[in-house]
Amino acid sequence: MTQQPNNILIIKPSSLGDIVLALPALSALRSSFPQARISWLVRPEFADLLRGHPDLNELIMFDRRLLGKGWYSPRAFSEFRRLIRQLRDARFDLVFDFQGLFRTGFLAWMTGCKRRFGQAGAREFATLFYTQVVEQDYSCVHLVDYYLRMVKEAGAQTGKPDFKLPEDASAVEAANKLLLGHNVNPEKYAVLVSCAARPEKLWPIERFAQLTDKITEKFGFSIVAIGSRGERPYIDKLAFSAKSRIVNLAGQTSLRELTALLKRASLVISNDTGPGHIAAALGVPMVMIFGPVNPARLYPYKRPDCFVAVEPNEMRMDIESRDPRYNINNITVEQVWEKVCGRLRKV
Repeated sequence: MTQQPNNILIIKPSSLGDIVLALPALSALRSSFPQARISWLVRPEFADLLRGHPDLNELIMFDRRLLGKGWYSPRAFSEFRRLIRQLRDARFDLVFDFQGLFRTGFLAWMTGCKRRFGQAGAREFATLFYTQVVEQDYSCVHLVDYYLRMVKEAGAQTGKPDFKLPEDASAVEAANKLLLGHNVNPEKYAVLVSCAARPEKLWPIERFAQLTDKITEKFGFSIVAIGSRGERPYIDKLAFSAKSRIVNLAGQTSLRELTALLKRASLVISNDTGPGHIAAALGVPMVMIFGPVNPARLYPYKRPDCFVAVEPNEMRMDIESRDPRYNINNITVEQVWEKVCGRLRKV
């Protein structure tokens, strides 16, 4: 019988949406190994999403921006040495690299752990650093299922996936105050996530605007749009394009406040991006819009009525497609509107 692990490390520094999709694997590890100490290596800008999580004992900061200067900055090199020492001193029994890149595979190897699990499709030769490579097939196309398979390979029991997100009372209060300060009804509002890091994931602004007008007219929701501070001008253009009022909250919330804002929303309309995946994990009524990225890997888990895509089952296991038919511009306002009405009828 395999000895129960005492010390487990999850390596998933980014991105926001992918961290959310790995949460059920964390909960599976905790329920399977209740006495184990579980740590998560994460970038500082995403740490608040995990801080205070009931299934975690420790967050280990991976400051990529600083550590990337290690070849010429004494401070960065010293920090890198400190991180490696911290990882080795922890004496992990299990390490899971959910990121699948050279740097994360290297960090897994540097822990000295004898059981290091990684994805068969990991990039940049990261598989060289794993002791056990886990294959992906049609039973685990979705990343939630793939991460669960990885922990199952290490002996964890995987039942119904559990998306836990820590809730902060002060963040809830701050989110309510923010809404009230902009004359938004905190009991009846919709959230737009119209931005994304990659241009091919951006559903056109004018269609978000048209959809917003239809939502306001039929359901009477207040409309808020969220994003980073740098995305504020983009959302200003959206607000200018719509006939209905859109409150631009870009850059005005912390990660905890953003989560609180999404949790209490009557509806969320989102591109395939981090805040949308938070909304999906929270189970709020939503519609996520996909372009060339394979929705079968990322759509709101077990909620096929919560996303729109062109021929969503045709990409099979591909990460994304260059076929122009999957261009996000091919998603119409009517398609998204139909999903919105369907979701709100079920509330």
